[in-house]
Amino acid sequence: MAVATDAFSEWLARAQIPERRLTPERCGLLRAAFHFRLSRGDDYYSTRLLSHFLLHCDAGLKVAQLARLVGVSRPTASRQQGLSSKEAVQQAHHRMDGRPYGKLLPRFVGPIAGFVCGHPDASRADLIDFIDRTFGVRVSRIALYKFLKKYGLDHVAEPPPVGNPTVAADAADKVDAAPAALPAATLAAAPAPPFCADVRNTPAPS
Repeated sequence: MAVATDAFSEWLARAQIPERRLTPERCGLLRAAFHFRLSRGDDYYSTRLLSHFLLHCDAGLKVAQLARLVGVSRPTASRQQGLSSKEAVQQAHHRMDGRPYGKLLPRFVGPIAGFVCGHPDASRADLIDFIDRTFGVRVSRIALYKFLKKYGLDHVAEPPPVGNPTVAADAADKVDAAPAALPAATLAAAPAPPFCADVRNTPAPS
């Protein structure tokens, strides 16, 4: 237990929070937060939940102290102050979808274009997975849409519009059969075109 107590004291010391000035209630609160940190880890979701809780539970900490305690920047902690729990969860999901860190760079155009052209039936989710596997970044659908549109790749994978195949086939058959469908009598009755070999086209010499 002494090891846990020492670790708790070091955790407070790194955040520049004097343990001796804490009331028993606030010390118990921070001790519970410390055990949450130990059991859940320091991944993004755990950090976000812990910081949101400490910001709104009347822990008596300054924003800078809380930011140091959970390992985020002070501006980040300040932006989280006015968020509801729903908004905090939504932002966490949005962050993990990739927008804040999943930046699409111009050098990605070649491989992405190759994937789009080579997989015309691939969905946007398949393309996002390809980018994640290839470049190690996770991007949002909106960021991907803007990137594809910027480099003219948004319509590459879209198949051409397909009509009714039966109607198209019938129309093609009619076009192919049109010259043969004209009867011979109709062709014979048609006026001869100009410059025909059987008709004199220049006046006789006077």
